[in-house]
Amino acid sequence: MKIAILIGIGFVALLHIYFLWFEMFSWTVRGPKIFRSFPKDMFEPTKAMAANQGLYNGFLAAGLIWTYFIENPVWYKNIALFFLGCVAVAGIYGALSVARKIFFVQALPALITIGLLLFF
Repeated sequence: MKIAILIGIGFVALLHIYFLWFEMFSWTVRGPKIFRSFPKDMFEPTKAMAANQGLYNGFLAAGLIWTYFIENPVWYKNIALFFLGCVAVAGIYGALSVARKIFFVQALPALITIGLLLFF
């Protein structure tokens, strides 16, 4: 089960590295293709805001990657639960405020990995 937890943490971290890249470096190019309901003329004016969001996603990824280097099992579990919890809350909020699919892309992988951490 340890391997499944490591894969789950890695998957969530990779997602947030992608979100960092997308929001910081590709917002005006790929954004209109992904967020079709968002007015196209708003991507350029919101570029700085998206980059800020991308930076936060990078911090989440960094925290999850950090867990791979923690040797103490109690600290490993607590740090992993903290960052996965942050991801889950952000994903749930995004699903309620922006689009339901955010739950499945962001929150669900974090919640599954939290479940694995808590029950195995």
